Amino acid sequence: MTTDQKSWESAVQHLYADGYAFIATGPRKHEDWRADVLAVMERAAPDPRGWAGHDDTANERSQEHPDFPFCRPSFRADPSRPLTPADIGKRLREIDRASAENLLLALTDGGCTLRNLERFTESFEELQGLARTILARYGDAFTCHTNVSSIGHVGTLDFGQPMGWSPMTIYGEDCGLVVVSDTEVGLFWAFDDI
Repeated sequence: MTTDQKSWESAVQHLYADGYAFIATGPRKHEDWRADVLAVMERAAPDPRGWAGHDDTANERSQEHPDFPFCRPSFRADPSRPLTPADIGKRLREIDRASAENLLLALTDGGCTLRNLERFTESFEELQGLARTILARYGDAFTCHTNVSSIGHVGTLDFGQPMGWSPMTIYGEDCGLVVVSDTEVGLFWAFDDI
């Protein structure tokens, strides 16, 4: 499956317009893709294709904190220390493609649950099609990583189980997906103050 700018942007805006989210893609320039993830978090890496993402937090960032709301969990103790590639590596784990598709749908609003889909008029299969359109941008050979976990599952997320997450932001809840291809890194993050 392939996708074009119009289809990708339409899928992103449709799925995330009513949530509180950060969606952005940047170029993959380093062997250690976690450095590229940091550049996207800091808004220092524009979308290599010029495609529009979605950033509900843009007005809250500052020169001192261009990566807002992303931070180390001990942000309150040491607000001057930014995230590092090692911090990201400690908080993300790889998941399979099917889990990534469902996670993209769970990230449409706070709570990281597929119950978020109840507000859409489309069927679950149609919404999965939008998630596949989003992932198609990254080609066929990409990996997916998340700070979300479901109890007792490695590599697969079970949305029927309680979910947990490793904090990456200042919010009470933040759940995200990082998609890594040979040429791009995509970030999909939802926030909630719970």
